[in-house]
Amino acid sequence: MRAQRMRRTVTAGLLAGAALFVPASAATADDGDAPTEAGTAFRTAVAIEQGRKATADASTGDYLYWQFPAGAGQKATAKATVTLPETSARHGSATWQLDVFDGLRRRQACTSGEQTKRASQQDASVTLTCTLRTVRPWSERWANDPLPGAYYIRLTVVDAPEKDLGLPVKAEVEATAEDMGGERAEGGELGAPLHAAAVAEPEGGWNGSWFTSRWAWTVGGAVLGALAAIGGYTLTRHPRRR
Repeated sequence: MRAQRMRRTVTAGLLAGAALFVPASAATADDGDAPTEAGTAFRTAVAIEQGRKATADASTGDYLYWQFPAGAGQKATAKATVTLPETSARHGSATWQLDVFDGLRRRQACTSGEQTKRASQQDASVTLTCTLRTVRPWSERWANDPLPGAYYIRLTVVDAPEKDLGLPVKAEVEATAEDMGGERAEGGELGAPLHAAAVAEPEGGWNGSWFTSRWAWTVGGAVLGALAAIGGYTLTRHPRRR
């Protein structure tokens, strides 16, 4: 009986400790309609939410702008897919480019992804991606670090036959963000997000959530250590005399 009670105690403790490592489910997106247009400059950029696709009908040669939010500790990725005109209407290949700017309109470097891609005359579509550096909670004035606030997506063709300019295209964009948690946690806090009036605050806030994976590992280790101590004591203690 004593051994069974010990096994039940240890099992329950392990399940409780393991629950600390299960990530919370992502919030369900609102049921509202996704944007079906794009801006033509920074000031008219259409706001989109993280994880929600937006579309726009445009012409080859147009500059298309969207903006999305990103908070401290997040690594954002912008993705765009362009449905190209009919092959018979085109006169050659074209190069498309996806750029991402921060709230101060500083162009941000892509750590991975293909932000410039050439589509042949036979291609039906072209897909571009750009993954940014992890957003920092603060930065020096001279640095070009990504900071919490609005980020702008700009999509356009940078090289195409002159006769193809003006042909209709359809663009689909999506901005997602991965929470880096304790891996990139650091102190400091920005006074206010950069030019974020038009975008919704990301889940976890602009300055990131106080809870990181470091807390999970610390608490989980403490729970497992306590359970090991209880189990060891129970196994080694002398049985009580009747």
